[in-house]
Amino acid sequence: MTTGSKQGDQGPIGWLVNADDVPDGLVVADGEGRVVLFNRAAEQITGIDASSALGKDLEDALPLDLLDGRPWWPCTRPYESMSIVTGHPERNLLLGETEVLVSSRYVRDEQRGPVTRVVVSMRHTRGRAREELSRAELISTVAHELRSPLTSVKGFTATLLAKWDRFNDDQKRLMLETVNADADRVTRLITELLDIARIESGRLTVRRQVVDLGRVATRHVAGIVVSGEDPDKFTVNVGAGLPEMWLDADKIDQVIANLLENAVRHGSGHVTIDVSAWQPSADGDEAERELEAGVCVTVTDEGEGIPEGLHDRVFTRFWRSGRRGGTGLGLYIVRGLVEAHGGRIEVGRAPTGGALFRFVLPAGTPDFID
Repeated sequence: MTTGSKQGDQGPIGWLVNADDVPDGLVVADGEGRVVLFNRAAEQITGIDASSALGKDLEDALPLDLLDGRPWWPCTRPYESMSIVTGHPERNLLLGETEVLVSSRYVRDEQRGPVTRVVVSMRHTRGRAREELSRAELISTVAHELRSPLTSVKGFTATLLAKWDRFNDDQKRLMLETVNADADRVTRLITELLDIARIESGRLTVRRQVVDLGRVATRHVAGIVVSGEDPDKFTVNVGAGLPEMWLDADKIDQVIANLLENAVRHGSGHVTIDVSAWQPSADGDEAERELEAGVCVTVTDEGEGIPEGLHDRVFTRFWRSGRRGGTGLGLYIVRGLVEAHGGRIEVGRAPTGGALFRFVLPAGTPDFID
């Protein structure tokens, strides 16, 4: 163990895991109430040196108070609690003038026996504040994005209901087409929110089937052309010898559609999509070497590109191009969908000077083999 988490008598978990690898502050007291573990994160959160805490009574080593100033430990009395009490959920407490989030667990070697260990976990309130700010920003973004199409839908439907006979068929069709397009915008936004929830909760399910990535790219380009784009604006290059790819067709459709839409909306000039077989390189980084063989898809344009200093931010939530709006959620979802397949995605500068997005997907196997 390192100095930050050294323990008396080789503490209860020292032989299982290096406590300094735990991201939260971790303090463990034995059955006598003496501190036997105080990891590095606990030092950083509390400002207390591990060497001065080890061997001390838990109440003295970690003098926590309720927000109203009352001492915490006399209120909880872990070693005197009833056998059905297993600890306390996370709550805000004070350590001196510092507010921290603390949870505790009481360990008994026998179901109704005495407490043999008290495990205390701590983290800064800053992390929760960031989470709350992120949720507030998400709500604000969603509300803003929903307001515009819903206002349009409400306006046109109210107008048609009140004055139906005053409009000719062409005017009615135009209004209904606008309502239909705005309804599609709302549906896309709701889908994005559901995707984010599944990605962040780890509940994103990949239903694998054989997918021809070259055909998928060609089909999406054809759809963009039908919507009015110049067919000469696009080139799709599909390499030979592509392996059989077992992927989630709907999710891969979403990935390629988003990257092409970004290239058209935010880029300019010619858009090129390259689909080629991929093998990990012995000279690549560790993440690349761990990937299995599969297919690489690259989408490039001839626009201004993305400054190198922003490459690390492109796949974060709410990142937007400076000139145009949107929810800023699309590329965050794209990364989540690619990584759910065991792949990786990166952004760079295209040889033509525009943006380059490249993702690699391992070939995968059918669900019944996985």
